[in-house]
Amino acid sequence: MSQHIRNLAIIAHVDHGKTTLVDQLLRQGGAFRSNQVVAERVMDSMDLEREKGITIKAKNTSVHWRENIINIVDTPGHADFGGEVERVMKMVDGVMLVVDAYDGPQAQTRFVLRKALKQGLRPIVFINKIDRENSNPKKVHDQVLELFLELHATEEQFNAPFLYGSARDGFAVRELGDKPVDMIPLLETILSYIPAPAADPKAPFTMLVSNIAWDDYVGRIAIGKIIGGQVTTGDMIYRVQKNGARDRCKITKVIEYSGTSSTDSTLGISGNIVGLAGFTDLDIGETLCAQEDQPALPFVDIDPPTIRMEFAVNDGPFVGREGKLVTSRQIRERLDREQKGNISIHVEESERAGVFYVSARGAMQIAVLVEQMRREGYEVLVSRPVVITKSEGGKTLEPFESLWLELPEETIGSVMKVLSARKGAINQMETHPHSVTIEATIPTRGLIGFEFDLMNLTNGRGVMSHLFLEYRPHAGEISSRLTGTLVSTDTGVATSYALDQLQERGKLFITAGEEVYKGMIVGENPRADDLPINPTREKQLSNVRSKGEGKGIQLTPPIKLTLERSIEYIAPDEYVEATPKSLRLRKKFLNPEDRKRQAKQMAGVAD
Repeated sequence: MSQHIRNLAIIAHVDHGKTTLVDQLLRQGGAFRSNQVVAERVMDSMDLEREKGITIKAKNTSVHWRENIINIVDTPGHADFGGEVERVMKMVDGVMLVVDAYDGPQAQTRFVLRKALKQGLRPIVFINKIDRENSNPKKVHDQVLELFLELHATEEQFNAPFLYGSARDGFAVRELGDKPVDMIPLLETILSYIPAPAADPKAPFTMLVSNIAWDDYVGRIAIGKIIGGQVTTGDMIYRVQKNGARDRCKITKVIEYSGTSSTDSTLGISGNIVGLAGFTDLDIGETLCAQEDQPALPFVDIDPPTIRMEFAVNDGPFVGREGKLVTSRQIRERLDREQKGNISIHVEESERAGVFYVSARGAMQIAVLVEQMRREGYEVLVSRPVVITKSEGGKTLEPFESLWLELPEETIGSVMKVLSARKGAINQMETHPHSVTIEATIPTRGLIGFEFDLMNLTNGRGVMSHLFLEYRPHAGEISSRLTGTLVSTDTGVATSYALDQLQERGKLFITAGEEVYKGMIVGENPRADDLPINPTREKQLSNVRSKGEGKGIQLTPPIKLTLERSIEYIAPDEYVEATPKSLRLRKKFLNPEDRKRQAKQMAGVAD
């Protein structure tokens, strides 16, 4: 049976069209009825994925075509979610590399392909968007071959088949110039080139847990490829934990994935990717087996996290108004749950009560977690990201990243100036007819907040991607924010009378009628220091002044920062207060006397 099964992951850089390609494979493989209304990017099932237009979680499906089962794993394309890609490599026997016919292979392409080639997986290359204006599929073909050489591909991997097409228009061709019809050439290439899974149907049941799903009725579901034997509903099996401990479990459900849905099955065969239920507790990377003496299966090495942030209990005066889950126990349980399903996130207790350290690959990965928690009813305080440093031979080492930029030619001077201030070093620069591409090396610290600066400097036309490179000696002081803040000295409702005078001092983050509290950041001060202000001050009435005077006040619209921008904007002594309905910036210590005391302590430590 396993000879009719193919398991492959689809990998690509952000926005190169892999989720749209999965849509077409499902549609042409017969997963949908002819009259069925199907949303675009059907595999992006999370609300956040649809809103941001990116894949966040790796998800699997299957196409049943000509009596064959093609199991497809759709993976994220953003470097921050690289852990999602790494862990599915043990579940598949080949990968399909999707590359934009204009952009060519980008940073994430390099990262994911290196992992796939290292695992010995066979690649198929699909050059997408050949109908795009200014596309150059021949040049991209050569760039992909150069990338294979650079990543030390074997001869078999280097001779990977290339196909060209458009995922949006639903066609694939083997040679440029062939008549575009459908995706059948791609499906045929998958069956002929990707090997059948190396699974032994006669061996005892064995499976490595590569993913975890949740069902409200059966609880945790272990997802993985069966590499030995078979499993049926009601079987008693052993769960081998990472520390070597073994538990006995009963399989209550076997689940197969097809199209956009899952179906109950009585039998899971070797080589197939299935879901198994019947566990009270489970971790990614554990082994499920039929016999007690079977050894644990090796799991893929995961790259370590490079940044860390504080998650703290909301101790502000508005706590509990908008969210119901506000205690340290509730936040700790939610972070533990995230840690179990997301292996690239680490959670640690801090030395302070109600404060946890969360380590991850990038600020965006943590911002997605905070946004999910907000929507689930949590209130939490989040700090600015700091990099995780190492110490070797008495030297402090910090993470560095490779950075790729594509910018309009006229903006290159201002971008280079910002890069230099953030300790970036230019490795390579190429000039194109309408743009410039830059390859640079920069400390991870220098990347925090850089994307926002790039958008401003290039009027939204700059494109960046980055990838962890290595740990190097500390690069020295980096000043990313040159401005101070306007800090409220009172609690109450902001008035237009007070804000009218304050907007001359700087840019405001609030407008009249919003509630503020003591220690809350209500605006940006152009100078480097913090300025205490009172946004709740009301106009004093007298015999001369009437209440009606001043009705013609015109307030400048406030700046509303997104969650990602807020996290990168705040200083080390500030928090983002994230609640289900609001995002507020505030000082860690709301009382100005406490802030002064803390500043003195920090100065003493520095001395």
